[in-house]
Amino acid sequence: MMQLKINNVRISLLHECSLEQAVCKKLGLPAGALGQVKLLRKAVDARKKNEICLNHHVLAEVDVNKSSRLGKRLLADRDVASYEAPAKEGFELGTLPLAAPPVVIGAGPAGLLAALELAEYGYKPLLLERGKPVAQRVTDVDRFWRTGKFDEASNVQFGEGGAGTFSDGKLTTRVNDPVMAEILQLFVDAGAPENILWEHKPHVGTDKLRAMVTGLSKRICELGGSIRYEAQVTDFIIEGSTVRGVVLADGQRITAGAVVLACGHSARDTYAMLAAKGIGIVSKPFAIGVRIEHPQELIDKAQYGSFAGNHLLGAADYALVYHTPDKSRTAYSFCMCPGGQVVAAASESGGVVVNGMSMFKRDSGIANSALVVNVSAEDFGAHPLDGVEFQRKYERLAFALGGGNYHAPAQSFGSFLAQGTPDLRSLVQGSYRPGLTACALDKVLPGYVTDTLRQGIVSFGKKLTGYDDGGALLTGVETRTSAPVRIERDRASYVSVTHDLLYPCGEGAGYAGGIMSAALDGYHVARAIMSRFAPIR
Repeated sequence: MMQLKINNVRISLLHECSLEQAVCKKLGLPAGALGQVKLLRKAVDARKKNEICLNHHVLAEVDVNKSSRLGKRLLADRDVASYEAPAKEGFELGTLPLAAPPVVIGAGPAGLLAALELAEYGYKPLLLERGKPVAQRVTDVDRFWRTGKFDEASNVQFGEGGAGTFSDGKLTTRVNDPVMAEILQLFVDAGAPENILWEHKPHVGTDKLRAMVTGLSKRICELGGSIRYEAQVTDFIIEGSTVRGVVLADGQRITAGAVVLACGHSARDTYAMLAAKGIGIVSKPFAIGVRIEHPQELIDKAQYGSFAGNHLLGAADYALVYHTPDKSRTAYSFCMCPGGQVVAAASESGGVVVNGMSMFKRDSGIANSALVVNVSAEDFGAHPLDGVEFQRKYERLAFALGGGNYHAPAQSFGSFLAQGTPDLRSLVQGSYRPGLTACALDKVLPGYVTDTLRQGIVSFGKKLTGYDDGGALLTGVETRTSAPVRIERDRASYVSVTHDLLYPCGEGAGYAGGIMSAALDGYHVARAIMSRFAPIR
């Protein structure tokens, strides 16, 4: 029995068949000739709108010898190769003794994976989260969305699971890392749906993600780690240029053998503390803009034509980019949420921030995405915290012009394009809660951002039919696309360039751009600590 890896097994939606039948057809084998067939990857190929296909990569068992005529014929196909499972690389633990268990700050994807790896190998990490456990956090956030009663300690940005807990739960990343498969399996073991192992664009949705986060936290504790909630780190214990521990908001001092700083991209008070302590931190570019909402049916038809609504396709997404003629600005879609909703995502009182999320089924009927424009130190200044103040300025402006009650400023694309009286006449019922206020978005964003957005949306309408319909709804402001800072670290050791035993990590440190890349970074930071120090005895 030979195991083959077979790429590009295509099934047309015009001629649906089983995966086993499609594999047999591609290999030129009779029905029933295969042993076990395992799906490795599935993607939609919609380049030909008149014949959309599902494209699969699979492992299949075939009762044939490599040296036989049939074996040679099969292996001559460029899409077919003999497969042997790669051996898992060994990992050598360090020998230096730890003065105390490592402390991980932040229970987002980076912090959770760092703590999980450390716990797996006997390092007994202490995970500190400034917010609440998922269940309590969901209650607080729902109350905010219903009533406008905001909680600075428990919101979309702070709490178990991090900002990604209220998102589409996308698990895609541009990082090509062999560890990805291992982490996806960890997510499945913790409660994520199994299809994330093979979907080309895996997502779990905020509903499934909450269960997954709870499963990861439970596993950390089972392995000897511990987690404390509502435990905000406000200071470091520093000896010379070495971080020896942390100080909590209640004054408690905790000694740490190493500190993983996975604080998330909205921990502005933490950034200020780092700058005051002289810890290496610099500003970095990010992007700001709005959320745009369309009927999901419009996006489905633009992407899938007559196949829109097919049960095998689900809700369509998109990724769009526009460059101004002088290349000085770029407008692009970000965090696109098919079948989702726009959510209130503030982390400070007196500011309006929008984000997007969806449930696993993506069945709200509304497609929404961030549409943002790049900004840099040339726009907001070179001081490490200037980007933070730039974000805060426009969030507070949006709060004031939205009515001072966390309603968000919004307008139809038609009135935005014409720069006329703003209105909310839309193809969809705006999904943002607590509510919307008709407002000219030119008043809540810099002119170079709104001008680029107008050009970009018109350009996108030439790529996706109906995208630039005047009834598309724009809601502001989207400011938390990524961290406005980078906490500098050594590329090889992952240690802060200014302070030993401090390991900046994840999206909040400027080294990730989503759930999966943050989790990968947490994994590698944990490995860096373990390659240096021995487990706790």
